[in-house]
Amino acid sequence: MTAPTLDAEPACPGPLEGLPTIPTEHAPDLRAEQRPFDSIPPETWDRLAAANPWATPFASWAFHRAWWDAYGENAHDETLVVCAEGASGDEPVAIVPLMHRHEVEPTDAATRTTMRHADHGGLTTVPPTAKAILFGASYHADYATILAAPASLPAVSRAVAEYVASPVSGGWDVVDLRRLRCQDPTGTQLAAAFDATAAADGWTLAVEREDVCPVVTFPDGVDIEGFLATLGKKERHEIRRKVRRAEAAGELRLIDSDDPGADLELFIELHQRRWGDRGLFPKTRGGEQSRVMVRRLLELFGTHGPLRLTILKVGDRPIATGLHFETPTDLLYYNAGIDPDARELSPGVLMIHAYVRRALERGIRRMDFLRGDESYKYEWGAVDEPIQRVLVRRAA
Repeated sequence: MTAPTLDAEPACPGPLEGLPTIPTEHAPDLRAEQRPFDSIPPETWDRLAAANPWATPFASWAFHRAWWDAYGENAHDETLVVCAEGASGDEPVAIVPLMHRHEVEPTDAATRTTMRHADHGGLTTVPPTAKAILFGASYHADYATILAAPASLPAVSRAVAEYVASPVSGGWDVVDLRRLRCQDPTGTQLAAAFDATAAADGWTLAVEREDVCPVVTFPDGVDIEGFLATLGKKERHEIRRKVRRAEAAGELRLIDSDDPGADLELFIELHQRRWGDRGLFPKTRGGEQSRVMVRRLLELFGTHGPLRLTILKVGDRPIATGLHFETPTDLLYYNAGIDPDARELSPGVLMIHAYVRRALERGIRRMDFLRGDESYKYEWGAVDEPIQRVLVRRAA
């Protein structure tokens, strides 16, 4: 068996293009059943997440626990476990993190719960009143997947489609599964399973490119100066100029917080100063929920987990803070706050420069800017890696 490579993402398929045929001979008989998220042990959840090479920290138990703690009033739990038919015990072979809610709840404006995606259009429009089955935490996660070994995905996907087709899944209007990386076979296997059921049940299936995640893949063996040399002349000149200017004002240091709970207030303060009510922490119910989620993320991942709260200082002056996920291969840039009074020091550029330096020094291969095609990401040589949406609609 050839190990999957995560070096590059292919273009997302067009609707129903290239769907695989799900084999039925010698495939295990599996059943999907709903179980409360609270009933699944964290070690079981994370063991199955680790079996999927396309899983990210967004798939972890800690991320989903923090989301439900913060946003549990915004959605209903529809977590599925997939088990072998007739097997003794109920140990799952897969977990499918799902929730159900209307596409737009009446309280979403107050809580600022929106499903962000690319602005280029092209996505199938779903009525806001539609009852939807979605991936859990997909309003705040940048990637989603099924927690299972790749070899079991065809049978697991078929079990999910059978569950969705059964009366026990409720009166849904759409199954709207977002944030699927295009190289992750989860998307194509789910689409194939739904496609096999669509004709009999009167469903309409669409597979659509949802958004892009710009990613920098570092050349082998380069340091920060070697990497900057790979960028365009204008970009590397501007980055170097801004770094030299800041270094003239004091020593540049990117510090991991050893007390994230206490330093969270600094992150929130700088985030609010930069983004105001457009950011994570507006003066609304949604801002309160964001505080709960970030605080719970830091508590649950701990100081030695993949989530890091960092502080960028020039001398003794903090000019930026950041939240990122760090794995042996990837640095995922999740969110940041900057001091607008330090604008002359270009804190945003300095923050990314510090992250790139850290990644290179630690042998990390990729810096993932996550969802959104903001122009600053491409100044660092990022290349789009698309994510896709699998949408199933019931006949009216």
